[in-house]
Amino acid sequence: MAALPRRDFLALGAAATATALLPRHAFADSPTGTKLHGLSAFGDLKYPPDFPHFDYVNADAPKGGTFNFPPPNWAYNQSPFTFNTLNSFTLRGDAPPRMELCFDALMARALDEPDALYGLLAESVTISDDRNSFDFALRPEARWHDATPLTAEDIAFTLMLYKEKGHPQLALTLAELTAAEAVDTHTVRLTFSGKQSAQTILTVTGMPIVSRNYYTQNEFDTGRMAPPLGSGPYKVGRVAAGQFIEYERVADYWGRDLPVNRGQYNFDRIRIDFYRDRNAAFEAFKKGDTYFREEFTARTWVSEYNFPAIADGRVVKHEFAGEKWPAMQAMALNQRREQFRDVRVRRAIAMCFDFEWTKRTLFSGSYDRSQSNFEKSDFKAAGPPSAQELALLEPFRDELPPETFGEPAMQPVSDASGRDRKMLGQAAKLLGEAGWKRSGRLLANDKGQTLKAEMLANDDSLARIFLPWAENMKSIGIDASVRVVDSAQYQARQNDFDFDMMLMAMLIGATPAFSALEGLYHSRAADRPGTRNYPGTKSPAVDALVEAAGRAQSRDELVTALRALDRVLRARLDWIPTYYLANHRVAYWDMFGFKEPKPDYGFPIETLWWFEHEKAAKIGKG
Repeated sequence: MAALPRRDFLALGAAATATALLPRHAFADSPTGTKLHGLSAFGDLKYPPDFPHFDYVNADAPKGGTFNFPPPNWAYNQSPFTFNTLNSFTLRGDAPPRMELCFDALMARALDEPDALYGLLAESVTISDDRNSFDFALRPEARWHDATPLTAEDIAFTLMLYKEKGHPQLALTLAELTAAEAVDTHTVRLTFSGKQSAQTILTVTGMPIVSRNYYTQNEFDTGRMAPPLGSGPYKVGRVAAGQFIEYERVADYWGRDLPVNRGQYNFDRIRIDFYRDRNAAFEAFKKGDTYFREEFTARTWVSEYNFPAIADGRVVKHEFAGEKWPAMQAMALNQRREQFRDVRVRRAIAMCFDFEWTKRTLFSGSYDRSQSNFEKSDFKAAGPPSAQELALLEPFRDELPPETFGEPAMQPVSDASGRDRKMLGQAAKLLGEAGWKRSGRLLANDKGQTLKAEMLANDDSLARIFLPWAENMKSIGIDASVRVVDSAQYQARQNDFDFDMMLMAMLIGATPAFSALEGLYHSRAADRPGTRNYPGTKSPAVDALVEAAGRAQSRDELVTALRALDRVLRARLDWIPTYYLANHRVAYWDMFGFKEPKPDYGFPIETLWWFEHEKAAKIGKG
């Protein structure tokens, strides 16, 4: 398996009536008019107001050393392959991962709770009586890296800037923000329309805050290689566009002793080198040029971690437990292309993927078959729909495939031969029913157009998985091919929806934010470049279920809404679920310390681990 994007980070009554879909107040159980030290969409906060630090950190971790690694996940316009701008928060250009380390946010997420945040820039937050406004009291000691104060004006400016010009991941979340205003120097008020979900404010409070002064003097939505002014625990150090970037720890960082930061940001320097292909990156790790690697290719993990540094113990292989998040890895079929709009075509293409053969032959027995976009979570549908799920689904019965209302749709199981004749025969029959008939060796419709399906890849190891799938499609008359493009082309075609089929992996979050669900599945995202609605899904049923999830006031309501959505997604097959891995497969040069077990809701090794000089000296890295 190739490394794929993993970006960092819902009542449902018994009757399907219009009132069941009306907005409800966010944080219905949270007190109003009271200063709160943290926020959570559902349930109580784990940590009290006077907590000293998060339980999963080593509060006494030493500072020092360099951590050089290829990031296993990224967000916004970031790319792990190249970069040409240092602005991560606009759609334009490719930025390096981890630029967000240079910026603070209103609140910081706790990684041992599913959806809790605690004050960072904000010392407290007060919810209005109508629960649509949030007053954040800022810490007066907050500073930019040039020692000037970070104020309420900066926060108000940032959020309105993102709403107008920000990357779609930011702008979509802010759609229901009606005002961001500085009440005074250290108080900012965020006001929403009343249509926002409980998760909206949680996402907004985690957004990186930029300098009003800097972006008043410099254009925001242009590609710039000059480091923007930041306030966070790191700042940009040495940099060579497309080659490497170094983030240097800010020794006098204003927030270093806050409870949400204590025991974190321990490396003096975080370095990211950029490689055009997986083999070059792996060779750099074997030589010790990079120090940490999360392995996403099963064949490599099984057979290629046999170099000298492994044998003599300088490099350690270790598996860490995966997060308790829903895992999504699926193939998007772009319905902006007419040939993929018929669900029978999508189902036939899904039947050409022989997972059982792929697991045995290409994955060395690793990976399990995905059946859901919410794999590994309670949101995965099972059994017939409950009464509460049916209340959401029934209004859309005429639109939805019949499979939605029974046992959830399952991906077929092959005979593991690599060319299951029975399954391929069923696929060919579906294509015939959809109007595709043989014209020589290929299928064509009544307009004489052939059925084409190009699978887009950015890595040879991914192409290796796609090729047998394409061969099976060819065997039943689909003009299938695999196209490998460089990282810049891949990013551009992804952003502009210029592809037939492409694979995406994503962790959606233990309490999925409405903006994340909207960006993946809602009609509003279908025609907006830079969102992740890669199939171009436009479905009233899907829209309604995403919105119901956004209005949920308890975890039970969240589970109900997302299980109903899961049934619809599995029956529609806009996304063909592929495979997933339960754990993190990690190798690292043995010169780091870390605390186990890792937190359940995150694995940011670059902020939690620390450098150990004695270990480094023993392996010649001191």
